[in-house]
Amino acid sequence: MPRDRRKIGRVDALPQPEMVGLEGGVLLMGCERGRPDEQPVHRVEIAPFRVAVAPVTNAQFEPFLATGREAPRFWDDERFNAADQPVVGVSWFDAVAYCEWLAAETGVPYRLPTESEREYASLGGLEDADWPWPGARWQEHPVADRIAAADRPHPPPPECANGYGLRCMAENVHEWCFDWYHPDAYGDPGAGEREPAERARKVSRGGSWRHSVKFTRLTARASLAPERRYNDFGFRLYADA
Repeated sequence: MPRDRRKIGRVDALPQPEMVGLEGGVLLMGCERGRPDEQPVHRVEIAPFRVAVAPVTNAQFEPFLATGREAPRFWDDERFNAADQPVVGVSWFDAVAYCEWLAAETGVPYRLPTESEREYASLGGLEDADWPWPGARWQEHPVADRIAAADRPHPPPPECANGYGLRCMAENVHEWCFDWYHPDAYGDPGAGEREPAERARKVSRGGSWRHSVKFTRLTARASLAPERRYNDFGFRLYADA
């Protein structure tokens, strides 16, 4: 991918994301027609927060590497290193480190989302919805055929936006959340803050270009060990309001 030669260290030289401010409110989190780990549906109070329109891209991630960080897996693979593609091959620890670095450089308190924030943002203002677009099936996505045929992550187009203008919330790459994964977390408030005694995994949300069905319901939960680096895992920036 082309290398950005601008001087790193100036705020105006850093490719910061376009952010959307959300007012917050009450989220009925989960889905009674979903899998067991999506139940029970429960009420969560969501404080106002900000969220990036799209996942962090390779171009946005590249200045971070100039600080001496190891490049992500697949960085030199032409299928995954276009400047406007979501960065992949990053672990949960890599994502947290990037957030902390960019926050220190810009003064914006960037971070990963809580799982409830991610679900609230993904709904785009809808309630009890499986998908962030009109209709009851993933096939009703505006560019479903194009995404279903993809063999790599795609630059997020306007057609992938939900009601809040957030792109690719149910497809493209899995996105890391801050929380620890517990299969019974919805019946145990605060579980996401506690590391499991074994099989410790962090929550991820969203679809994957690598799956046979590349679209994932908005309430569906996934998880991965935080040190893993897969070519369908990326992240999106959030911040307090």
